[in-house]
Amino acid sequence: MTNAADPIEESAAPLIEHLKELRTRLLVSIGAFAVACCLGYLLWKDVFHILSLPMCHAMSEFGQKCQFLLIKLQEGFSVAIKISVWAGFAMSFPVIGLQLWRFVAPGLYKSEKQAFLPFMIASPVMFIAGAAFAYYLILPGAFHFFLSYQQDFASAMNNELPAADTKGAFEALPSGVIYQGSVESFLSLTMNFVLAFGLCFQLPVLLTLMGKAGLISAKGMRSTRKYAVVAILSLAAVVTPPDVLSQLIMFFAVYPLYEASIWLVARFERQREAQMRADGTWVDDEEDE
Repeated sequence: MTNAADPIEESAAPLIEHLKELRTRLLVSIGAFAVACCLGYLLWKDVFHILSLPMCHAMSEFGQKCQFLLIKLQEGFSVAIKISVWAGFAMSFPVIGLQLWRFVAPGLYKSEKQAFLPFMIASPVMFIAGAAFAYYLILPGAFHFFLSYQQDFASAMNNELPAADTKGAFEALPSGVIYQGSVESFLSLTMNFVLAFGLCFQLPVLLTLMGKAGLISAKGMRSTRKYAVVAILSLAAVVTPPDVLSQLIMFFAVYPLYEASIWLVARFERQREAQMRADGTWVDDEEDE
C-alpha cells in the first residue's frame, strides 16, 4: 500500500511546485500592473491630450473649438481611471509577457523555445503597428465623417437658404446643431478603434503560430481566400465608420497581412519538410493516378 501511494506523492510534488511558480508569476504581473496604473494616473492628462488630437484637428476643420462636456458628476474621475488602467496595461505588458515566458519556457524543448519566442516579440510590435495605423490614418477620417453630420442637420433645418449659404447658416444656427460630446463617450470610441486595429494586426502572428503548430496549412489558407475576404470586409464594416472609404482602408491594411501569413506558413512548411527529409522521417503523400 505504501509503495502504491509513492507515485501519487511524487506526482503531487511537481504540481505544487508549478502552482507556486504560477502564483509567483501572477503576483509579479499584478504588482507591475498596479505600479504601471499608478504611473498612468500621474500621466493621464498627457495621454488624454494625445488621444484628443485627432478629434481636435477634425473639429478645427469645421471651425469649432476643441472642447468636450462632463455629462455626469463623476465622469472626469471615471475617464482618468480608464486612461490609467489602459496606459497601465500597455506599460506593464512587457513585464507580464516576460513572466508568462518564464513560466512556460522551462517546459519547452530548445527548438520549441526558438519557435515560440519570436511570436512573443512580434505580438506587441504588431499591436503597436495596428494602434498607430488607427490613430494616424483611421481616426482623423472617422471623426471628420461623424462631424460632417452637423452640417447635414444645419442644412436640413435651413433648407430655404441657397446651397452656397449653407456654411454661414450652420455657423449662425440658433438651435445649436453642433457636437458637444461627452468626454467618456469620446474616449470609449477612440480606445475601441485603437484596440480593434491593434487586435486585427495580430492576424499574421496568430495564423503563423497555428501554422507552426501544424493546425493550419498554406494550402488550406489559399483555398479559403474568398472566405477571408468576406470575413475581413465584415469586420471592417463593424469596427470602422459606415463609409466605404474607411472600410476599404482597413481591408487593404488587413488583407495583405493574411497573404503574408500564407507566405510565412508556407516557409515554415518548407523548413519542416527539409528537416524531416534530412532526418529520413519524411513520407510523401500518396497521389491517386
